[in-house]
Amino acid sequence: MHRTPFKLLISLAMLLFATQTAWSAEEDIFIRTAADGSVELSNVPVDKSFSLFLSSPVPGKPGRSDLPANVGAVQQIDRSTLMARVEIFREFVAEAARRTNVDARLLHAVIAVESGYNPKIVSAKGAIGMMQLMPETLLRYKIDDATDPQKNILGGASYLRDLLKLFNNDVSLALAAYNAGENAVIRHGSRIPPYRETAAYVPKVLAVYQKLGNLLI
Repeated sequence: MHRTPFKLLISLAMLLFATQTAWSAEEDIFIRTAADGSVELSNVPVDKSFSLFLSSPVPGKPGRSDLPANVGAVQQIDRSTLMARVEIFREFVAEAARRTNVDARLLHAVIAVESGYNPKIVSAKGAIGMMQLMPETLLRYKIDDATDPQKNILGGASYLRDLLKLFNNDVSLALAAYNAGENAVIRHGSRIPPYRETAAYVPKVLAVYQKLGNLLI
């Protein structure tokens, strides 16, 4: 469950529909407006104050065609390309998943969004490699070569494991903390911080996770 400004929420909704991913029924997204005016999203409507916002497409039918296919500046990874990259790094991710007890599909989703599986990429902020680890994170998990895919993935998986523990296995909050830092999430009352990048990041990762479906990876 997480909150995000309503205008940005609409953009994210269009982005999710534009992926034309075949969601399962339990991946419907529900919405309600909190007393402070913030918007709350959940895939589990805990009470009647939630109403359906995004419904799963009916299997065999195309996605919404009345929404633009190029919403936002985020480059979508098509399923065939995604699966080709999954295969290349399957063993490294599987090893990290076993050692940290983090879902391998979630690790693949983070890698896809963070770096597009490029082990040499360096962001403008100094994040390095497959899982875009910052220098302080590299030190924290004793990663001596951030461009080594195996080491980078294990470092990112270890960080994500600790974030999931910190936020009681709330995947949305763990992903928000991975993007913005755990202190930012804590400062905002254990909610997704009101940062445009972070509010967009969480559903992007979850959308790729949905693309991976129930694949044994």
